[in-house]
Amino acid sequence: MKSFALALGSGAARGLAHIAILEALDEMRVKPAAIAGTSIGALIGAAYAAGMSGKAIRHYVLELAHRRGEMRRRFLKARAGTLADLLSGSLSRATQMDAQKLCAQFLPEALPADFSGLEIPLTVVATDLHRREPAAFSSGPLRPALAASIAIPGIFQPVAIEGRILIDGGTTNPLPYDTLFGLADVIVGVDVFGPPAAERDDAPSIWESIYLTILVMGGAILAAKLRHSAPDLLLRPNVTIFRGMDFFQASAIIRTAEAMKSEVKEKLAALLNAAP
Repeated sequence: MKSFALALGSGAARGLAHIAILEALDEMRVKPAAIAGTSIGALIGAAYAAGMSGKAIRHYVLELAHRRGEMRRRFLKARAGTLADLLSGSLSRATQMDAQKLCAQFLPEALPADFSGLEIPLTVVATDLHRREPAAFSSGPLRPALAASIAIPGIFQPVAIEGRILIDGGTTNPLPYDTLFGLADVIVGVDVFGPPAAERDDAPSIWESIYLTILVMGGAILAAKLRHSAPDLLLRPNVTIFRGMDFFQASAIIRTAEAMKSEVKEKLAALLNAAP
């Protein structure tokens, strides 16, 4: 049987659809030789690379999503600033989130401190703000890299790693399948961006507006990448009806993505068992 590598894309709450794909792999009893992830794809990919099953990740996510008060409490603890910042006029700091604090509040304890503690090799993609290029991490401290990968500009403060100022990887490489070329026989990419579900005329919140702007940029980047080179299997769960900040809809997002399980199993099995 051929080997395969898995790329999990960005997409905020829509990225919870990745969990159903991981469950399909577990049901097939196959494991990727390597994983690459951007933003929420990096978070979920890290949990899977650490040895958690798709079902265990689902249980962890849903337990949090169903406890709204606890979710809000943890979000408050992840604020970058304080009331003092607000009173002193540091409005941007007072209203932004700290990505590293957020990771400390929400990531499973199963995640190791360093990439070397993972069971499956993982590449986490962020963006170097000043160099205007993707920044890929596959060694060293794990949590700072994950924090950088989710640091959406305007919502989170940038993350500094070894003198580099980093923001969300979705701004330059929303689906990092290209980082996996040469690491396995078959490359699988999971895209949760998708086209808009329908025409909308509602006014989005500030956070939603920022996310949608990145979605527009990321969609254009991914379309250009796919014209140049594509993964062997591109999976697109139909979760476009959900908003980027719909984390309280976790159960519905995962349940909707389950419809792809049979397609995942059929198409991936055909690729893995195909003659060289």
